[in-house]
Amino acid sequence: MPYSASPSRYDKMEYRRSGRSGLKLPAISLGLWQNFGGTRDYPSALEILAYAFDKGITHFDLANNYGPPPGSSEELFGQMMQHDFKPYRDEMIISSKAGYEMWPGPYGEFGSRKYLIASCDQSLQRCNVEYFDIFYSHRFDPDTPLEETMGALASLYHQGKALYVGVSSYPREQTIEAHRILQEMGVPLTIHQPSYSILNRWIEDDGTLDALGELGVGCIAFSPLAQGVLSGKYSKGKGENTRAAEKSSSVAGSHLEMGVLDAADRLNEIAKSRGQSLVQLALAWALRREEMTSALIGVRTLEQLKDNLGALDNLELSDEEIAAIDKASEGGLMNLHPQPEGWLR
Repeated sequence: MPYSASPSRYDKMEYRRSGRSGLKLPAISLGLWQNFGGTRDYPSALEILAYAFDKGITHFDLANNYGPPPGSSEELFGQMMQHDFKPYRDEMIISSKAGYEMWPGPYGEFGSRKYLIASCDQSLQRCNVEYFDIFYSHRFDPDTPLEETMGALASLYHQGKALYVGVSSYPREQTIEAHRILQEMGVPLTIHQPSYSILNRWIEDDGTLDALGELGVGCIAFSPLAQGVLSGKYSKGKGENTRAAEKSSSVAGSHLEMGVLDAADRLNEIAKSRGQSLVQLALAWALRREEMTSALIGVRTLEQLKDNLGALDNLELSDEEIAAIDKASEGGLMNLHPQPEGWLR
């Protein structure tokens, strides 16, 4: 039997405007990085995404290389669009990106016009949609003129293949320049998607977040749980049975240093004092500033999704709590600023 959405799906979710645009996103959005690739079966994927939509999560975030293998997340999502979500397409914000390696050869990654436009067309086919609500340049390309990269986004915008365009992981200077170039082309830069969490504050440190506020550009944070560190599962003495213990895991090195784990434990105590899980505290913190449009979560199980959604019950943080969080995170901050020459996610 095809999926039928809950009539109460908009009763609780908070929706925030992306900068000075007309686009609104749910405070919590769902990303399909890593957990919805070739190893995920259709029924379990639908269970999670259908529950998310029933709770007001209207925004689903993808990229060409999401999997593994690359492309498989978009293919799985495309099946769900065709069989279950098609009646609700106009209620959804579907985004994708291009920037990381997708196919071999000189035209399969970074920011050339050839790559971005070809990749967008491929992603549209995999996702079984005629347009993306948001299409991003996934990372800054230091070897391609920014005018070319932004020109490709402008072409997709004018062709109707992207209703809005954005950038992901762009540092402050390149973000400001991208905004200027697009503005001259008659295209608004609607949103920026950077990594951001209690333990990863590079967009505050380099002024990117302040610049977004000044420019009227929205911000959606990916990895608000610092790639799982702020889930609480990597506290000292834990983690042996998690993906952090796997050599192939993206959670490695400085992510699991003692100072980071100590900070996570201190933050967990603050969460308990608020009657929250550490996950919920981390999301509330990521959403505390007015520049933040949404926090982009990634989950493997329905239980994790429910825990994340519990943050909506208490997003308010007092000045005293924010100060306590700042103090608790001392010694555990991680520099995950994406460098143009090769930072990967």
